[in-house]
Amino acid sequence: MSSDLPASPRILIVEDDPEIGPMLRDALAAGGMTAELATDGRDMDERLRGSAFDLVVLDVMLPGEDGLSLCRRLRAGSNVPILMLTALAEEIDRIIGIEIGADDYITKPFSTREVLARIRGLLRRASYSKVGTERVRPLRFDGWRIDPLRRQLHDPQHTRISLTAAEFDLLLAFCRNPGKILTREELLTLTHAGLAGPVERSIDVHVSRLRQKIEADPREPTLLKTVRLGGYMFAANVEPA
Repeated sequence: MSSDLPASPRILIVEDDPEIGPMLRDALAAGGMTAELATDGRDMDERLRGSAFDLVVLDVMLPGEDGLSLCRRLRAGSNVPILMLTALAEEIDRIIGIEIGADDYITKPFSTREVLARIRGLLRRASYSKVGTERVRPLRFDGWRIDPLRRQLHDPQHTRISLTAAEFDLLLAFCRNPGKILTREELLTLTHAGLAGPVERSIDVHVSRLRQKIEADPREPTLLKTVRLGGYMFAANVEPA
């Protein structure tokens, strides 16, 4: 496993299928991770109260409170990476999941190898960077401050703004490339999504969510601009903090 991941990542799997849940737990354990299995929202809450987890794998279809509702609750109080499991035909659930804060999703049926790759990618993106000091130096734009090492964003009033792992990586990619038109493919590469990350289409959803958080008027963005037939451009003046 890559050295920039936690030594033994703790993963919570929320899945009620009697075959898929144990299969994932065993595959993650074989991959050097510590995995626990919850079968519904109540079980998830109990395990989260008792332990800290590095990532949550969350099925959409669950008994009682469904996975989308659980994702919304999790994201309201935590930045923990969330990987959602959806059925192939549930496209609307996948899009809604990204909109309410999931970092990535994978459709059933899937291979355990792909799940491991997705999880490792999300963990890598959420972990502290171990690259050179130039890459972890905090940056400022329009009074905002983004800290790559602590993975924190503060607004001009010094209030910390909650971002998902995918949103943070996307904003950091823009801050490191101000004034440059970035295609969706380039953004996928810059956010390490080639190994495990959102599909190209969800880049638009993450940009929309970022606008809601950093733009004065998300309907008339002045920072994150759409370039027709090109992609996106970060129009702010970015400086070392």
